[in-house]
Amino acid sequence: MSAAREILRALDAREPVEAPVLVLAAHPDDETIGAGASLALLRTLMIVHLTDGAPRDLRDARAAGFADAAAYAAARREELRAALRAGAVTAELAELGAPDREAAVRMAELVAALKAVLQRFAPACVITHAYEGGHPDHDTACLVARLACAALEEPPALLEMAGYFANLTGEMIVGGFLGEPAALVATLTPAESARREAMLDCFRTQQATLAPFRGMETESFRLAPPTDFTAAPNPGPLWYERHGWDIDGARWRALARVACAA
Repeated sequence: MSAAREILRALDAREPVEAPVLVLAAHPDDETIGAGASLALLRTLMIVHLTDGAPRDLRDARAAGFADAAAYAAARREELRAALRAGAVTAELAELGAPDREAAVRMAELVAALKAVLQRFAPACVITHAYEGGHPDHDTACLVARLACAALEEPPALLEMAGYFANLTGEMIVGGFLGEPAALVATLTPAESARREAMLDCFRTQQATLAPFRGMETESFRLAPPTDFTAAPNPGPLWYERHGWDIDGARWRALARVACAA
């Protein structure tokens, strides 16, 4: 049985996973959104964040009561540590250092940085985001994971965790996947659901953002499917394009095209 399928089997049975697993998340809290209740089952775990979770326009920082991005990023790291304690999760932590919402302009350096982490930690499996247009940094994490793993002589298996995306009518869909369906929809025990909620409680600066992910009774995963990162993930507007940020899908795909050709 492949490493990915064995991990899916164990997660389905809610059994411990002893093989080393690396979770690549875009921001502190994404690991909890996608796999919070399952993280405690991963006994040899490294969580790597693509960004520091602090947009440089400072709107989020100031709304949360912080004067600068550095203080906001530090608060988000503390929230992450509190969440992992609440979830009884033991993990090595690393951050690749891109600013929130700016990972796409640093794809090449992020691939190199993640490759170095993978060579040191040697995971059997990497779990990351799907390419779905929910957030540009999520899509960048998906691409960076593919490219960094492909650059290794013995690539780890790749799994994706569910996040969020816009359907064709513009509604936010959470907990499932765009396109190819989940290979595993893990049903959480009542204790796991409570632990997941306790983890989400710890991200005090993110409570409005996390509201759609409350009360979830499942966590979904799939084998990473073949993906064309130079094509739009769906034919409609992407979820993040509604926010008025400095990046849209067309620009992201142009940057992805360069990264894939490197």
